[in-house]
Amino acid sequence: MRHLKGFSLVELMIVVAIIGILAAIAIPEFLTMQLKAKRSEIPINIDGIKGAQLAYEAAFDSYLSAPYNPTASLNKSRRDFDYSGGIVGWTELGWQPDGQVRGSYAAARVGTTDFLVEGFSDVDDNNDEARYSANKLTNATLDALDTDVY
Repeated sequence: MRHLKGFSLVELMIVVAIIGILAAIAIPEFLTMQLKAKRSEIPINIDGIKGAQLAYEAAFDSYLSAPYNPTASLNKSRRDFDYSGGIVGWTELGWQPDGQVRGSYAAARVGTTDFLVEGFSDVDDNNDEARYSANKLTNATLDALDTDVY
């Protein structure tokens, strides 16, 4: 008998089954990681707004309030941060994101000695928001979690 080289059909089917199982495990994890990456802009921007509040307070001895921006309904698409018409608070604060955003941000003066910065997003478009906040003493912390992302 001659010695034949190559794979049998059974060996090939086993390899295909293993690849299918690995793909079934990896694809949902990949989607979850995509959503986490899209949501990661929120705490970074909140810490940036916090820094702008601290800088404004150092220069003018007070904090600013700024309304939620952008105000359009949240979904997974990116939106422009709106400066049209000189929105009171954001223009004076001097903070702006690098490009479009997936979240909505607000800053509020709390008395004369503190402020609150909030941001939220709905990157998976299921009406379940992830919310972050920061104040003078704390960096961005997760307040409410979009449970589909974890």
